[in-house]
Amino acid sequence: MKLSVAIATYNEETKLGACLASVSSWADEIVVVDGGSMDGTLTIAKEYNARIIKTDNPPIFHINKQKALDSCHGEWILQLDADEIVPDELRDEILSVIRAKSKENGYYMPRKNFFCGRWLSKGGQYPDHLIRLGRRGRAHFPCKSVHEQLAVDGSVAYLVHPLLHYPYGSIGEYWRKANAYISLTAQEYKEKKLPLNFLTYVKYNLFKPTTTFFSLFIRHKGFVDGVWGFLFALFSALHHPLAYMRYVKSTR
Repeated sequence: MKLSVAIATYNEETKLGACLASVSSWADEIVVVDGGSMDGTLTIAKEYNARIIKTDNPPIFHINKQKALDSCHGEWILQLDADEIVPDELRDEILSVIRAKSKENGYYMPRKNFFCGRWLSKGGQYPDHLIRLGRRGRAHFPCKSVHEQLAVDGSVAYLVHPLLHYPYGSIGEYWRKANAYISLTAQEYKEKKLPLNFLTYVKYNLFKPTTTFFSLFIRHKGFVDGVWGFLFALFSALHHPLAYMRYVKSTR
């Protein structure tokens, strides 16, 4: 077995089908670790002959992603989220490096991000390089933070063709998902026992949102994407004060 696809899911019936359709004809194995979906996620996974592993839905969802990696049998593992699609050009590139018996242990791939009806071309959203292809046993998630990415032991190279990411079809969907990230960040503050004083208030309500906005909108040229680049930078900046306020409430 050459290539396994590893996916962690939770209520992904609206997007999982397109994801699995993009890999089912050429992957040797698809492993889906499901955190207790209550919709049609598992029915869709079965339609694509995925090997399904049922478990709970931990707050740090990288734990289930790691379970998926650990359950794969392929020499190479392609880790995907349910809202991602592998286009033909990326498929051919992945198969090419595997067949070439590359000495690398992992590969970054650029990712295009779809935001409320359009592709973002700047603002740190393209090319959004992530390690998604790794040798079995050499790639893992630290499982300590919601913000972490796949880590690889050994040398890593870059692929050229992008992975397609469809996380936010609307502003409402963005905030539904952002709410979970905000809660996790607030929990991280609580575990670190972040002090509540004037300095942290200024840092998380003024300094961090301001620097985040200007980094995405100015430094990374989010302005090129017009109003959508502005909204993405603004929403990203608001993550910090919203998480801080939620943390403050949890201490009362």
